[in-house]
Amino acid sequence: MEEKTAITTTIDENGRKTVNKTVEKTVKTGISFGSALAMIISYTAYKSIGWAIVHGILSWIYVIYYIIRY
Repeated sequence: MEEKTAITTTIDENGRKTVNKTVEKTVKTGISFGSALAMIISYTAYKSIGWAIVHGILSWIYVIYYIIRY
C-alpha cells in the first residue's frame, strides 16, 4: 500500500492556527492488474506456466513489450 499525506494549515477568524493532516491510502490495483494481464498474455502465447510466472513478475514491462512486438 502506498501512503500519501497532505497537510493543510488554516487560520480562523480569532487568529487561531489549526493544522489538518489528511492521510490517503492508495491500493496499488494497477500493479496487480498488470501482473494478471501479463500472465494471461504469456500463457496464451507460450502455453507455459513457468514463462507466465516470469512475465507476471515483470508485469507492465512485459505487457508493453508484447504490445510493441506483436
